[in-house]
Amino acid sequence: MSIDKDTAARVAKLARIKVEDDALPALAQEFNTILGFIEQLNEVDVEGVEPMTSVTPMRLKRREDVVTDGNQQEKVLANAPDAREGFFAVPKVVE
Repeated sequence: MSIDKDTAARVAKLARIKVEDDALPALAQEFNTILGFIEQLNEVDVEGVEPMTSVTPMRLKRREDVVTDGNQQEKVLANAPDAREGFFAVPKVVE
């Protein structure tokens, strides 16, 4: 797969990145380099390789799944632009 100048411009627009017209060929080349590397990775035989989260075997820390109120209502509401009666106050959006 090859990325041309028009496709690079479309990707930049979708990503909302302003790219000047004279920089589009370089961006397209960078995309092609990345895609070439991905194609190389697809050639690697990973049959029988277990997925892992780290290069060293380890278990993720776990905590008991208990529902709590957090006991931080004042701290959370301190960040709110408008809080009333212990809740976030928001403008009415439905008439």
